[in-house]
Amino acid sequence: MNRPTLYVFAKQARRGRAKTRLARGIGETAALAFQRACLAATLRELARGPWRLVLCGAPDAAARSRRLWPSPVPRRGQGRGDLGARMARALAAARGPVAIVGSDIPDIRRAHVRAAFAALGGADFVFGRSRDGGYWLVGARIGARARRVFRGVRWSSAHALAGSLASLGRARVAFAATLDDVDERAGYERWLRRSPSVSS
Repeated sequence: MNRPTLYVFAKQARRGRAKTRLARGIGETAALAFQRACLAATLRELARGPWRLVLCGAPDAAARSRRLWPSPVPRRGQGRGDLGARMARALAAARGPVAIVGSDIPDIRRAHVRAAFAALGGADFVFGRSRDGGYWLVGARIGARARRVFRGVRWSSAHALAGSLASLGRARVAFAATLDDVDERAGYERWLRRSPSVSS
């Protein structure tokens, strides 16, 4: 079996351009610091897993810059289109099992991702739910089957997971652990309460 591929989707850390919903709640400086710290921690944690790790950056023009993305993890651009189009394209490009995670899940651990890949042994797709109605992970047992999914999904809403599931038709779906992604002030404050040594 081909070695699994794991993509980390991330936007370039620029003031006023990324984590905008979070910035509205905690300020641009704190949001930018969180974004950079969380991405660095995610890459450190996941780089040692039994998968091929790739950082998918946006925008494409900045995706390969070592100055902007200092991690040695291989990088590629996300390409054009909405989030669904970009994720479907990334999944479909992989050979064998594949998953995508975000860069704003501070509690993510290698064990969570290993369990998600294991779940693909009996399913076509796997999702890791988040409490806001979205998800922190999506994976496919065979990436090519993802070419036409995620159409018509209302992203950045409480309906993102439900819409994504509806786009899969009769595919077999498994679920991994539920983890918080940090998109708004409430999620950020919950994370701070779990991580008292972290300052903004």
